[in-house]
Amino acid sequence: MAKAPRRGPYICGIDAALDVVSGKWKGLILWELDTHGIRRFAELRRGLPGVSEKMLTQHLREMEEDGLVHREVYAEVPPRVEYSLTDHGRTLNQALAPLGAWGAERIRREDSEPAGVGEAPHG
Repeated sequence: MAKAPRRGPYICGIDAALDVVSGKWKGLILWELDTHGIRRFAELRRGLPGVSEKMLTQHLREMEEDGLVHREVYAEVPPRVEYSLTDHGRTLNQALAPLGAWGAERIRREDSEPAGVGEAPHG
């Protein structure tokens, strides 16, 4: 079954943005490439513990289609493939920075709450 294209129609800008970054690993791929610049596939995989080869490949392909990631293939034996952020990918990473700050604050808040606070009552 063919996957539906990620091209809308969208209800709002957040809907369109979340469509592009949907998936557990895309935000981490953006961060990894922003932090380290150019990365080979194996370097990306080592930087994202728990990601499968299949999932990383799928996310990188989608991100390339969306214009977020540039894939450079060098005519060598064995072939060398490098990934980097495009300008469009860098702007997305910058847009996600406030969300990352919000998430970091959430982690700090949850770590400082006493045990049991925020849990549903047991009936």
